[in-house]
Amino acid sequence: MTNPDTLLYDSLDPDAALRLTRNALTGCDDGELFLQYAASESFSFDDGRLKAATFDTTRGFGLRGVVGETTAYAHANDISESAILRAADTLGVIKGGPTSASATPARTNQRLYTDADPLSAIPFARKVALLQAIDAAARARDPKVAQVSASLLGTWHVVEIIRPDGSRARDIRPLVRLNVAIVAQSGDRREQGFHGLGGRYLYDRLFDESVWQAAIDTALQQALVNLDSVDAPAGEMTVVLGPGWPGILLHEAVGHGLEGDFNRKGTSAFSGRVGQQVAAKGVTVVDDGTLHDRRGSLSIDDEGTPTSCTTLIEDGILKGYMQDRLNARLMGVPATGNGRRESFAHAPMPRMTNTFMRAGTDDPAEILSRVKNGIYAKSFGGGQVDITSGKFVFSCTEAYRVENGRLGAPLKGATLIGNGPDVMHRITAIGHDLMLDEGVGTCGKGGQSVPAGVGQPTLLIEGLTVGGTA
Repeated sequence: MTNPDTLLYDSLDPDAALRLTRNALTGCDDGELFLQYAASESFSFDDGRLKAATFDTTRGFGLRGVVGETTAYAHANDISESAILRAADTLGVIKGGPTSASATPARTNQRLYTDADPLSAIPFARKVALLQAIDAAARARDPKVAQVSASLLGTWHVVEIIRPDGSRARDIRPLVRLNVAIVAQSGDRREQGFHGLGGRYLYDRLFDESVWQAAIDTALQQALVNLDSVDAPAGEMTVVLGPGWPGILLHEAVGHGLEGDFNRKGTSAFSGRVGQQVAAKGVTVVDDGTLHDRRGSLSIDDEGTPTSCTTLIEDGILKGYMQDRLNARLMGVPATGNGRRESFAHAPMPRMTNTFMRAGTDDPAEILSRVKNGIYAKSFGGGQVDITSGKFVFSCTEAYRVENGRLGAPLKGATLIGNGPDVMHRITAIGHDLMLDEGVGTCGKGGQSVPAGVGQPTLLIEGLTVGGTA
């Protein structure tokens, strides 16, 4: 493996980086120098041929100074003494008098994933051959398969956070992902199915034939089910959410509202409600950045704080929020290891890692048997959420009618419409089948995107509005 010092510092002396950081942040309440080297690649196979293959490397720094609640941030893709000096000049606009420095993040030895570079471990030809094999196997599965798209993506990031007190924290982060999309056709009708998976590990797992064959099976099954789908009903009805990926609704409709910045500013539906009942009894929601090899996990966040398992809601009671250093300091609470940024070109903010609802005690089959007239939502596509009000709209990519406790016809065009805080009170059963997603989540906030994980057990929700096509 290439020496990380070489990748991060290039011609800059590490001692000089510390000296520059100390000088730049004198008079600030908080701040850091964030160094990053990033390598990324992607392969896209579509319609029987390699459509695109890319490889890119970037290197740069971000220098942040914080005074009170004001942040000054400068960045460059040139890690050099002269570039950092120029960035330091921009921080002068916020500096005040002498300050007491913010506490240094606790040190940690936790290693949640390998340091190895996934991109260089497997040759180019083998990556293309994998996508060819997926394409051929998918087309051989069923005569209804009309189109196959497969993609392989990988990144390898080396980051280091330098603080003016002399502390340094480094993290080396692999991330890989495989996507399979299949279009099935019957007559003039075409429908798509999709499956993706990945995490903070090497490509080896994705090259396991049983893994990519299962991805084909899942994508094809969804496409074939959707070929038989009928118009979704509309109105208020009982909804069963399946385990795993449907946790994306929890992530969007509730998770963002539990991030520290929205609550400090009073713009979240959960602002000022710590200690109050905000969900049905039995509902416990956590954000856990410490899960091994998971897409949303981090050994340390992008401010150098070790990640943790933060209980947000326990048995329906709001316990706290996800915090970065700035919001934690201003709210008088500990940072939770949720300070995240897309890259060196972005300042950190409170963000989710792996956010999920813990398992309950109900049997999923028994939950379904309670539904006289409703829908079962197994997978979701896109959605929209208003953080202030908690209102959301989500589209289902695979859903079924439920009548008298039994799954019925698959549905097309089903959307779920509601209010996140309100829906949390409408949960009447929680399955014992907690699942996390397969490792494909990407979370957007403030113009930044970061990998994230979601999950939940089977849930029964009474009185949720379904927007249909019928």
